[in-house]
Amino acid sequence: MQRLFSTFANGWPGRGILLQRVVTAAELLYFGAAHLKGTVEFATAIPHLFAIGTGVFLLVGLWTPVAGTLLATIELWIALSSAADAWVAIILAALGASLAMIGPGAWSIDARLFGRRHIETPPQGRP
Repeated sequence: MQRLFSTFANGWPGRGILLQRVVTAAELLYFGAAHLKGTVEFATAIPHLFAIGTGVFLLVGLWTPVAGTLLATIELWIALSSAADAWVAIILAALGASLAMIGPGAWSIDARLFGRRHIETPPQGRP
């Protein structure tokens, strides 16, 4: 499972990844909720519901590479299927793809679940 994650950056790079995850998730939640508020048909709401779901996964940093790839696919689907807000969907697709490539960062659930662990050996002493 660890091969899915490219890095668990800490320090300033980790804060940058956290900021990117939070901003991307906030945009997904905002635009998804705005679209669902004005949507009458369920068929047009399906991709936005999936986008909101991936936004929640990105916000907490769970399965970030999978969620980022799924987000990029969903947002390209939204951009190609509707003329309204196509640029917003393209930007969100790019953010999702970049998060899938960069990884979740140190402040994520992925880092806690799948991060590198230090193996401590017992002290070498007399019994």
